[in-house]
Amino acid sequence: MSLPIDAVLPEILAALESHSGVVIEAPPGAGKTTRVPREILGRVSGEVLVLEPRRLAARMAAKRVAGELGERIGETVGYQVRFEEIAGRTTRLRFLTEGVLTRRLLSDPMLKGVSVVVLDEFHERHMDGDLALALLRRLQRGARPDLKIIVMSATLHTASIAQYLGNIPVVRSEGRLYPLEIEYTPHSALPLEEQVVQAFARLREHTGDILVFLPGAAEIRKSERLLRPISERAAVDVFALHGDLSPEEQDRAVARGPRRKIILSTNVAESSVTIEGVTAVIDSGLARVPSDSPWSGISKLEVRRVSQASATQRAGRAGRTAPGRVIRLYTAEDFHRRPQADTPELLRRELSSICLQLRAMKVESLEWLDAPPEAAWDAASLLLTRLRATEEMAELPLAPRLAKLVLEAAHAGVPEKGCAVAAVISSGERGSTDLLTLAEGQWLPQTQKIYDQLRRRIRGKDKTRDDSAILQSILAAFPDRVAKHRRDGELLLATGDSAVL
Repeated sequence: MSLPIDAVLPEILAALESHSGVVIEAPPGAGKTTRVPREILGRVSGEVLVLEPRRLAARMAAKRVAGELGERIGETVGYQVRFEEIAGRTTRLRFLTEGVLTRRLLSDPMLKGVSVVVLDEFHERHMDGDLALALLRRLQRGARPDLKIIVMSATLHTASIAQYLGNIPVVRSEGRLYPLEIEYTPHSALPLEEQVVQAFARLREHTGDILVFLPGAAEIRKSERLLRPISERAAVDVFALHGDLSPEEQDRAVARGPRRKIILSTNVAESSVTIEGVTAVIDSGLARVPSDSPWSGISKLEVRRVSQASATQRAGRAGRTAPGRVIRLYTAEDFHRRPQADTPELLRRELSSICLQLRAMKVESLEWLDAPPEAAWDAASLLLTRLRATEEMAELPLAPRLAKLVLEAAHAGVPEKGCAVAAVISSGERGSTDLLTLAEGQWLPQTQKIYDQLRRRIRGKDKTRDDSAILQSILAAFPDRVAKHRRDGELLLATGDSAVL
């Protein structure tokens, strides 16, 4: 099938032949994620790595390219994400999540055998993506001048990134977008799932598939429960789509079916993944995004309004194959008050994970596309000093505090408890206010995955049932949260700050 990106593939290949890289600007649905890496593969002798912002995008893109080549996944084309790797000896095109590349650079700092690295959907500006770009540029300017870097995005300030990468060419694809009818919704006090049902009623005469953007799995389950009886009467199938589902469930959600369908999705469907047949979008205008909790000192997900750029991306999903209709569950005034684009994570997040990785790589300075705030960098360095951070901590797929906890617990003879506590904190497991009770309870699938992954690295059995060893390990991970009780719930923290219990 012909795609808009096909028209500029010769220009992309020519730019890559004569320069150290190329920036590609193309809207969702243009075909850049699947067509560009496949074309490059035939022009280079080494491996091609494609960085995706999400696990689902990496897996689905790899599967689609393998299908276009007439192969099974794991032959020429494979993928590697946090909990899964499908690849073989003949794999030359590998789709990765951004964090996987930075961990690969710990063990393979020269990226031996890699000819080209593609950073897809870079406009999302995840922290791991910015770090990957800075490390790749450092490698390219040093020991690997032969390494080619491609940055692809739907919306991007292309001039600044092209200049950062040595004034490389910018290639633009117009894409193919049919007319969109965008409707707004008056403010409502109804629960979000009821607003979705009302929006579905407005699309009763619509003939195509419907994609609904919701902030998380909880909102998807609630909406699914209300839509089931209504959709059955309307002869419409309902599917969920989010990162915690099994690959089989994700495939069912995006595959063409015998009947119309409603896909209830998180922002995984906002970019990289084009779902055929969608001609209507219901947009909650919300997403769960990573942030840092000042009281716990670790990251969490919180619901926030998406930017205008993200809302435009979501709307564009309805106009890929035919004229589309978009219902936004918020007002036009709300839309125009939103920021035009999201602030890069590097400028608003806690930076200890990046700081630890760079220490482990022996990288003392780095030229960033957008340098992180000096105060945030100093705070990250101070935390690592308090944790007495080691290179071994950087090898674990955890925030520095939790890596410290796991290693301390293993040293104290309670590796199982350490992995359990780190897993429930990392996943945000709920159910008890007591951490040790939470660590011994029934877990969500995501928590179990994290625990199993940690246990593959941290082996051995617990040598004691006494809780003192695991409690001391937790305190070692949160030295700045240790406090002395003054009076009436007032606390004096080890840092000298005050707190209230």
